[in-house]
Formats: sequence, structure tokens, C-alpha cells
Amino acid sequence: MKHVIALDVGGTGMKAALIADDGRLLHEARRATGRDRGPDAVVETILEFAAELSVLGRERFGVPAAAAGVAVPGIVDAENGIAVYAANLGWRDVPMRELLSRRLGGIPVALGHDVRTGGLAEGRIGAGRGADRFLFVPLGTGIAGAIGIAGRIEAGAHGYAGEIGHIVVRPGGPACGCGQYGCLETLASASAVSRAWAGASGDPAADAADCAKAVESGDARAREVWLAAVGALADGLVTAITLLDPRTLIIGGGLAEAGETLFTPLRTAVEERVTFQRLPDIVPAALGDTAGCLGAGLLAWDLLATEVPA
Repeated sequence: MKHVIALDVGGTGMKAALIADDGRLLHEARRATGRDRGPDAVVETILEFAAELSVLGRERFGVPAAAAGVAVPGIVDAENGIAVYAANLGWRDVPMRELLSRRLGGIPVALGHDVRTGGLAEGRIGAGRGADRFLFVPLGTGIAGAIGIAGRIEAGAHGYAGEIGHIVVRPGGPACGCGQYGCLETLASASAVSRAWAGASGDPAADAADCAKAVESGDARAREVWLAAVGALADGLVTAITLLDPRTLIIGGGLAEAGETLFTPLRTAVEERVTFQRLPDIVPAALGDTAGCLGAGLLAWDLLATEVPA
């Protein structure tokens, strides 16, 4: 059976799969990233993981993988196959496409940015299926975005498109790692809500999920923290809606796991802020933490589809 190798590399864990040409997951596996061992060890772990999947696929299906796709965090030069920089993994200028192709016997390899790759999957086979224009926004440790246009993800001229988390929504607000103050991700990410609720509740171990539960139970302090984050998020999303005019707005990541505790006030807050703009459908992501892996598989199949036969 013809198949591709797909890998989604995160700061703490890696997900991998063998994926058929109809999108079926033929095999799934997970492994710790092991970033504490340093960037070189992380790269070697990725290569070993891919090689193991290659052997398994050949043994199980009788043919080698036709291609591979890998999604990584940070700054990515997808065109040249370079993992340029990832703060959470410590690497710089890793020729990931070349290294993986060599380890896998010369098969073609596609490299993608983790959020844009997850957005590709959500757009084609997830919550954005059928939408010609969508914006995928995962709310996790930080906030990023993937701009979907006619079945592909717009990377921008320099690979930075979609960085909605660094829209300043509260000038002079909390310091952000990017060097600005009041960025969206300092106020509305899961980690930002966790910090705010830990302070408000007096429990240093409290997190965003605890805040959502407290909101559901009617806690006034939790509601104040939650609505402050929702308001900041709505401001950032309306800026994105104004610029991009998406048909569908897909919200994912850890914060979206709160369900309607998030989506009901968020839809209201966005609707209150729009004036002339057309309100998009605001929906939860459908693929969960498999989106990046599925998207990496799509990148691999896309690569094969664009190859010119010899």
C-alpha cells in the first residue's frame, strides 16, 4: 500500500504516522522530544524516529514510503527545507529536508511550520473543510495563526504570515518575548490565563483549565479573568478579520477545550466589535493534537503530486 511518513515535532513530544493517499492513519506513534539533551540530540531523535517508521512501513505494506513530511516549530524556510530557528528546541539553520531525505534513502521530504501545517489539515479535512478562506488560531502556550486560501496556507514573503499572537492589543501592557508590550499572546493564550488565574485565586498551581471550571461554577473572580482574556482575544481577532476577511475562523489549542465556556462569550465579543466587517463562522478545531501530523502527511502527498515524472 502506498503511504507517506508524517512527523509533528513539538517542544516536549513528537507525533508520527504512516498515512495512506486517502488520508487514513495506517500507524501512529509518539515519542519524547528530549530537548534537555540539546538540539543535536533532538535532530538525531527525529531522524531515528523517521527511520523506524520507514522500516515498519516497508515490512507492513511491502513498499517503501513514497515521501515524508515533517512539521517543526519556530522559524521555517519551507522552500529550502531549513529549520531556521526554534527557541524551545535550541536549534539554528538545520537542513532538515536534506538530513531526513538522506536518512530515508533519498525519498522526497516536505518541511512545514507546525501551526501552518496544522492549519492545512484543519482547512482541508477538519473544521474548515469547504471554506475557501479561513484563519486557524490555536490558543496554547502562545498564540499563532494559519491563513488558509483556496486549499493552501499563506506563508508570507518571509515565512512570518499569521503571527496574530504578536498583534498589540493593549499598548503598554505585559512584556512579550518578542520585545513588544501588550501582545495578544501575553493576555489571551492558555499560559496567560493560567498566570492571571494563579494570581487571582492565590493558587500558584492553578491553570487555565481550572479557571474555566471556576467560571462554570459561577466564581466571580474567575469570570473577571476569563472575560479579560476573551476581550483581548476578540480585539485581536477583529483586527485579523478586518485584514483577511475569512469565511471561517477556527479556534484550537488548549484554551478551546473549554468549549462553549470560551466560544459563547467569544462569539458575542467579536460580534459586538465588528462594524462593516462580515462576521465569519467561529468554530472549534476538529482534529485536536493530530492536526500537525495529518498536515505533515498532506505536505508529503502534495509534494508527490507536484513532482514532474522523469
